[in-house]
This record gives sequence, structure tokens and C-alpha cells, in this order.
Amino acid sequence: MVVDPAAGPAVPARAMSDDDRLHVVVHDRGRDLAGVVHDGESWAAAARRTAASVHGDPVPVDLSGEVKQFLVDHDNRVTVRAMTRGDLRDVTRWRQSEHVRRWWASEGEPTAEAVEARYGPRIDGMSPTRMWVAEVNGRSVGFVQDYRIGDYPDYVVLGPDPDAIGVDYALSEEWSGRGLGARVLWAWMVRTRHRFPGATTYFAAPDHRNAASLRMLAKAGFVEGLWFDEPQEDGTVDTVVGCTLDVRRVIE
Repeated sequence: MVVDPAAGPAVPARAMSDDDRLHVVVHDRGRDLAGVVHDGESWAAAARRTAASVHGDPVPVDLSGEVKQFLVDHDNRVTVRAMTRGDLRDVTRWRQSEHVRRWWASEGEPTAEAVEARYGPRIDGMSPTRMWVAEVNGRSVGFVQDYRIGDYPDYVVLGPDPDAIGVDYALSEEWSGRGLGARVLWAWMVRTRHRFPGATTYFAAPDHRNAASLRMLAKAGFVEGLWFDEPQEDGTVDTVVGCTLDVRRVIE
């Protein structure tokens, strides 16, 4: 080590105290279990360690603040499963609701025929995009679609990383506003982590006017980035917000 005599004696670096570390809180049946994130540890791993004495895995409540909040939910089980053609009736209903329609308008009128033509090949494995149904206690509440950014050349120039996994999602109107959005994304992320173990980034790009979607992404651990204009299928252009999730920091 080179020391500048004029600078005086070297001062050892101060060890990081708990006050300096990122904090997590796990809510469990009215109790708040507090912990810190250790060096090199993900937020999810810190939450699991903090709640090690509790039966059940912590899931996110709000990861957008300085304190990362998780919950052990003993009443609701949120999962995602592969979509089948038997789900297309529900998908059509969800796509036709005004709640969803405004953000997917560029794909055209969501008739039953159009929905089958769009999603059928994806369900059958004929497209890089894969489809998933979100469930709460076994009841279908919405859908998620994902894809590797690099599989869509026109999108690569807009995304941050060709190996990132892109995600789009929609919850049915009757299940929106219940705080389940981040839970659905988390269930998708846990599954995606096993499907794409080498992916270090997840990416979503909602319309800049879609405040509810942006808030849901933030609660799930995504960070807003650049705004950009995204060409749509009907020839229009939407201004969207690129949101990324660092897999290693948040969930690994």
C-alpha cells in the first residue's frame, strides 16, 4: 500500500453497522419481524432469513421504499401456471374489459377469434412468447406473458439487454386494487428464475400514463429507467417507461 506522508496516518475503514445496511421487515399475523440485508445477499434471501422461524415464504408488499417490506400470507396462495387453450375464454373476457382494453388497444378488437389467433400459437409453443395464468387460491385472476428480449430483433434496440426477460401482464378488473399485482409478478419471477437461470434482468415497459402498472412494478422491485417511444402494431407510437429488475439484488 502506498501512503502519502502529507496525508497523515491512514484511517481504517469503518465497519458497516446495522444502521448503514438496507433493512427488511416481514409482516406476519400482526407481528413485524425486522432484519437487515447482508453484503452480497438479495432482498428475498434477507427476508427469508429474518422470517426463518415462520412457516411460509415471505412475499413482497412494497419493495419501492428504503425499507423492503414483505409478508407471510397464510390465507392467500398466489401462483402462475402455463396457459391452456381452455383459458382463452377468460383471456377474452379480461381483454374486453375497459380496465385492460385501454392499454392493449393497439392489438385490435379482442374478439374471441382474434384472441385465439394471437394466443393459440403461443400456448402451443410456436412462438418465443409464453403465456401464463395467474391464480389466487386456485381461481384465475389474470395473465402474464414473457419472452427473451433478444428473440424479437425490433425490440432489442429498445431493451437494456438482449438476454433480459420481458414481461407483460393484466389482472382482471374484479381483482385489481387488492394489492395482488406485486404478488403475481413475484410468483412469475420465482418461476422464471428456474426457467432462465442465466438471466440477470427482467424488463417491463408500461405506458407512461399507466400509473397503476408503474406502481405495481415498483412494489415488486422494478426500477424506472428511460422513457422511449415504442411502435405499436396499429402504426401508432406509445411513450413507455423502461423498468428493470436486478435479479441478483432482489430475488436470487
